[in-house]
Amino acid sequence: MNRFVTITLAFCITFIAPMTRADNGSTPARATLDTLRTGHPRLLLSSSECEQLKARLSKDEVLREWNDIIRRRADGLLDDVPSHYHIPDGKRLLSTCRRVLDRTYTLALMYRLHKDKRHKDRLWLELKTTAAFKDWNPSHFLDTAEMTHAFAIGYDWLYHDWSESQRRTIREAIVRHGLTPGVNSYRGKARYGWFARSKHNWNQVCNGGMTIGALAIADEKSKLAEEIISAAIKSVPLAMKSYAPDGAWGEGVGYWHYATSYNVVMLAALDSALGSDFELSKAKGFDQCGLFPIHMLGTAGMSFNFADTGKHRATQAPELFWLARRFDQPAYAAYQRQHAAPHPLDMVWYPTKGIAKARPALPPDKYFRAAETVSMRSSWDDQNAVYVAFKAGDNKVNHSHLDPGSFVLDALGERWAVDLGSDDYNLPSYFGRKRWDYYRLRAEGHNTLVLNPGIKADQNPRAATRITKFNSTPQHAFGIADLTPVYAASAQRVQRGIALLDRQTVLIQDELKCEQPAELWWFMHTPARVSIGDDGRAAKLNRNGKHLNVRILEPAGARFDIRPAEPLATSPNPKGQRANTDVKKLAIHFTKIRNLRVVVAFEPVTNNDAPAITIKPLAEW
Repeated sequence: MNRFVTITLAFCITFIAPMTRADNGSTPARATLDTLRTGHPRLLLSSSECEQLKARLSKDEVLREWNDIIRRRADGLLDDVPSHYHIPDGKRLLSTCRRVLDRTYTLALMYRLHKDKRHKDRLWLELKTTAAFKDWNPSHFLDTAEMTHAFAIGYDWLYHDWSESQRRTIREAIVRHGLTPGVNSYRGKARYGWFARSKHNWNQVCNGGMTIGALAIADEKSKLAEEIISAAIKSVPLAMKSYAPDGAWGEGVGYWHYATSYNVVMLAALDSALGSDFELSKAKGFDQCGLFPIHMLGTAGMSFNFADTGKHRATQAPELFWLARRFDQPAYAAYQRQHAAPHPLDMVWYPTKGIAKARPALPPDKYFRAAETVSMRSSWDDQNAVYVAFKAGDNKVNHSHLDPGSFVLDALGERWAVDLGSDDYNLPSYFGRKRWDYYRLRAEGHNTLVLNPGIKADQNPRAATRITKFNSTPQHAFGIADLTPVYAASAQRVQRGIALLDRQTVLIQDELKCEQPAELWWFMHTPARVSIGDDGRAAKLNRNGKHLNVRILEPAGARFDIRPAEPLATSPNPKGQRANTDVKKLAIHFTKIRNLRVVVAFEPVTNNDAPAITIKPLAEW
């Protein structure tokens, strides 16, 4: 969602230099399309692989169940009207494009597996209708990329079942609405072509959509396809560098899925159509990227949904099956087998050698340096286990919030500390100058600290923070974040440590040093019912008949308060924001602080005694 950028002529000449030359421009290399697989289908699922998948349906219970689910879904589409051109917010055709993409995969796979002519005819109606659109909304190029993806699959997978007239209609739509705006982007002739130099999800989605579209018609439009594929292969490493060093994604789990799904489709299509992914999959950290959604998934069945990740649930990601195959990572496959919706690509990429039903052994705790997040849990297998995850991170990352220091907490099968997620992308200047006016994006809208609140951004939007220490043993785990850079205008030092003690009690310890007296708020958003004890130093949270005790251990005199999940009186409060009526804030307020240590313990109410807590300075953790 970055602003449009101006691409200089010098950049364009360098950027679209053909892949037929070596880096120094002196030694010719083979053209990108030299190894193009002749005929169709050649994208993701060949004819022989489709036959193998058919044979496996009678032997694999999981595949058979998924096939039945998707087939019912395809049957349900038969009486639905085709998608129509609709831009409800004046900006995005995206919901329509995604609907067409989902319908295409569903109907095309079911036709290939079962040859029910109704599915083919219904798919033709969908493609014929959307081919006639005036455009695929290139000003928001994600829309164009996703629709091109849909048409590529529809064209390639049913190529021999379409009439020549039908093939021509689909092919011409790919060229007119998809690849022509795409090549203008790579040539720097379109202002929406900024995606080609971006380093976030737009890069992978747009390059992936263009690549699979170009591969679908590469024999008919070889010159156009060659230029687009070569440019995409040069562009996508800019974003893939963000996986380094350990596979995490700074835009959050939701955008990890969006970016990685298209990254995988692009690589898988290159490999199936050309026999090579041009070593793109060797990007540092990419082989580990499947660990990120796994460790970000809490024990209550919801992900740590920081940044603009709006849905509080686990990512369902068929690309994990492809990654499991490519990098021999059974943990990825076990996770996706458990959480699959399923999507047609779950069937296409389901491991041929089978996978263990139980998750392969993974450490309970993980620090991701690529996203500056830490997750800790008491068990992988117990849904009542304790899970806590928190982040430091860079406030400049695309889709970021002002949330360094924020955490989520699960126990007893419930999420007690929640992240509110994104707000409405169509709010005025949501991705511009008003971004830090919106409550859900500000620090006060997260489970973190607010120093000297006021009308301005409550953390430095240009600052980055790091996890400075992480440790994991069978009994305990902890992480410490140095949050000083985001509070530098008000404090000399701000650190937050979060520990999982004896795998059952969560301890949050904040240490601050301020040169001038400062005001501090400590916030935690919760959907639970909250009751505060008479002395104000303990709170009991109740949700679905389960209880979590929260205690202030330091400083003496600190008290809990219950506040609505809305801006402070001194904060901006623009109209149109989503209401947070089902959530409240557990808060602690301090005034005129200089040196302060705040220690709060979270103890699930079980039959086990909570461990004794010894408070030590973070420097001694």
